[in-house]
Amino acid sequence: MNTVNTQEIQNFSKDSDHWWDESGPFKPLHLLNPTRLSYFKTQICEHFKIDDNTLLPYKGLDIIDVGCGGGLVCEPMARLGGNVTGIDADANAIQVATAHAKQSSLQIDYEANSSENIKQKFDVVLALEIIEHVDNPELFVKSVIDLCKPNGLIIFSTLNRTPKSYALGIIAAEQILRWVPQGTHSWKKFVKPSELSKMLRDNGASAHDLCGMIYNPFTKSFSLNKNRVDVNYFMTVRV
Repeated sequence: MNTVNTQEIQNFSKDSDHWWDESGPFKPLHLLNPTRLSYFKTQICEHFKIDDNTLLPYKGLDIIDVGCGGGLVCEPMARLGGNVTGIDADANAIQVATAHAKQSSLQIDYEANSSENIKQKFDVVLALEIIEHVDNPELFVKSVIDLCKPNGLIIFSTLNRTPKSYALGIIAAEQILRWVPQGTHSWKKFVKPSELSKMLRDNGASAHDLCGMIYNPFTKSFSLNKNRVDVNYFMTVRV
């Protein structure tokens, strides 16, 4: 059994050369990144009792980004001192990520693989915008938990399955704004926080924090909002 959806990989693979194009098919992830990184820093520093003002807060931490794509999150995590591994089932994305890290003089371990095949354990496991693209989400959640060291931290981010997420994540993002190619998402595969929480409980884990992200069309930026999880949200798990 594995979690890789071949059709989903093919959909992303055709655009892999454009991972670092801020106006290209991965534009929403570039817009999300500052907010994502801010949330990660707060959660990681709080959990591991790190001074978030230090220059390299992630020094000594083993971090894996599951479904890393072209490395948009791996690179800033490495710059902040983390020992970073990035895995993705899209071999083309891994090639792009590896080349970009080399150009940036960053040491990141990239591998074309899926979460259930990795045996190493990590302090921090990131599973960002991926659970809505896999087969067998329950197995995927189990495999992510298995990657985490005792007393480690897991951070999921995904899209809630609500009428509002259909309007913004499918109709607006794909059909009106054309932020991403049509067919990038299937609304039926969006995951409600209650569903993700149950998958965690079924595997002996539980959510520590739930936080939403909202988009401001005037500033063209995202911000965190604990009370707005009806579209994009984070769920942090302490193992």
